[in-house]
Amino acid sequence: MLDADIKAQLAQYLELMEGDVLLKVSAGEDKVSREMTSLVDELATMSSRIKVEMVDLERTPSFSVNRIGEDTGVVFAGIPLGHEFTSFVLALLQVSGRAPKVDEKVIAQAKNLEGTYRFESYISLSCQNCPEVVQALNLMSVLNPNITHTMIDGAAFKDEVESKNIMAVPTVLLNGESFSSGRMTVEEILAKLGSGPDASEFADKDPYDVLVIGGGPAGASAAIYAARKGIRTGIVADRFGGQILDTASIENFISVKHTEGPKLASSLEEHVKEYNVDVMNLQRAKRLEKKDLVEIELENGAVLKSKTVILSTGARWRNVGVPGEAEFKNKGVAYCPHCDGPLFAGKDVAVIGGGNSGIEAAIDLAGIVNHVTVLEFMPELKADSVLQERLYSLSNVTVHKNVQTKEITGTDNVNGITYIERETGEEKHVELAGVFVQIGLVPSTEWLGDAVERTKFGEIVVDKRGATNVPGVFAAGDCTDSAYKQIIISMGSGATAALGAFDYLVRN
Repeated sequence: MLDADIKAQLAQYLELMEGDVLLKVSAGEDKVSREMTSLVDELATMSSRIKVEMVDLERTPSFSVNRIGEDTGVVFAGIPLGHEFTSFVLALLQVSGRAPKVDEKVIAQAKNLEGTYRFESYISLSCQNCPEVVQALNLMSVLNPNITHTMIDGAAFKDEVESKNIMAVPTVLLNGESFSSGRMTVEEILAKLGSGPDASEFADKDPYDVLVIGGGPAGASAAIYAARKGIRTGIVADRFGGQILDTASIENFISVKHTEGPKLASSLEEHVKEYNVDVMNLQRAKRLEKKDLVEIELENGAVLKSKTVILSTGARWRNVGVPGEAEFKNKGVAYCPHCDGPLFAGKDVAVIGGGNSGIEAAIDLAGIVNHVTVLEFMPELKADSVLQERLYSLSNVTVHKNVQTKEITGTDNVNGITYIERETGEEKHVELAGVFVQIGLVPSTEWLGDAVERTKFGEIVVDKRGATNVPGVFAAGDCTDSAYKQIIISMGSGATAALGAFDYLVRN
């Protein structure tokens, strides 16, 4: 099941195990069971600390990861390879007694949760957002005996996924009821369970020299450049990493041939924490007001003050804004083909958008689903020619240009899409099971109102130093009116804004 290179790397991690681990395996005669058993047996030969026992669990095929004589509640239903292989390795280490690399405050919050929590997460092995959820819930199960977690591979348990009407990953159930859908950190999960920070934790913070709002590439870059100047720096982040957390593959980050969004986001957070930066995660700003200092009010009611502020709130997926989109989100309407594509295997889907993102999505989906219909508003596709050539070479893709999406239809789930041919006005309908929206980004700046100058598209207007029209307020990244929206450009603009803010402090 594992090639030589992976086994060599894995052997180094298995040496870090601090105690014995028992894998309880529930297997049948099916292909997935045989491959799962092969994986488990292979691991057992690599470490004397790994024991294997055949049992009957709630699901077959599945296996649990336990301390000797104690069930920890960590279960993998399916084969944790692909993006989930790291989740499995971390579970082995943490169950063996290896201390997790998370803040002590988080560990205490998880241990102090009262009540019984039975989590089930439905994932796909190609989903780059799923591992963070799986690893968070596994960690909580290891720390608290009242918490259990089962990771369920949707491809291995198709009947169960369809019976529970799960059409997006990761989807998490708590005690049999819907809990969440989409990427979540352990801090976010704990906050949703009522164990997060409140306004009182921010009450006694002294004013900052530079306060960065947003934890994406621009915000991380700004915080690092500011902290390196030796000035008091804080960063408020809704989720550290921002939009790149939803990016599967990054191949244009200069000097790095290939990386994945979540991996880059983790590196950004680690780099920021190397400096004396006050990181306030899971917090959203809701108001900016310029007084003697710049005041930022958070959604939890806390008010932070700073001599300068750098706005780097990024952007989010743009909605089509037609009937059915909101109603069927995660019920056939999706935004991440890498994550949710496997759930539509053998079915018909549509992709709205003819830019690079849309055409890349259509190409990826064509290898999974039965048929892909591409809908583009403009008379021609906007994607790069190399992508268009690849798209038109596929036999199971139909492209409709110069069309306007009118409605996404369905009952409990999506069952079709209605569009209008713009040239003739003729209305047409296509029956399908899923719609992937890929029409670009919209800046996350609504909360600013008229506090700073913005374009008609909501982008913050900045000068060559990253300064806005408000003295002491700077901005960087995809939330600004920069000509291009790229990771490397956002990082550069974050550095520019931080240097601009430092220069402002020196002169004022």
